[in-house]
Amino acid sequence: MLSIHSTSVELEGVHTDIMIQGFADRILVLVTQMGKVGNLIQASIPLTTPLLSAQEDSLFPVPSAAIQLTPLLGGASSEHLQTLHSLYAAQIATIIWVEEAKKMAVDRRSVVVGIALRDADERKIFHGVMDYIGRLIRE
Repeated sequence: MLSIHSTSVELEGVHTDIMIQGFADRILVLVTQMGKVGNLIQASIPLTTPLLSAQEDSLFPVPSAAIQLTPLLGGASSEHLQTLHSLYAAQIATIIWVEEAKKMAVDRRSVVVGIALRDADERKIFHGVMDYIGRLIRE
């Protein structure tokens, strides 16, 4: 799969670019409000790990505790941002894996997430990004 899906949106008044590109062995997702790749984190999960769908009180599927996050490039400037970037990587990967499973994808590719965000309402930006990731992956 070498398809590319991308969008540019305003989230909380901040221009945000989101791009998803599939490769044979992994999927690259870039989320930037700064025009650069930012911190790169790879998310992977064993094929035998079941994926949980969204619960009634959640808008998004629940990330598994079995997700392995590996920093690839760059780093967060604080422990808080490191945790936030890890949350983004785990949630984005989970959305992609759940959507691919619906399409009967045989293998579960690793997801590499690049994140470069400005200071803003973290919760609203997070929900906006996840909503658009879901839309793009369903295209």
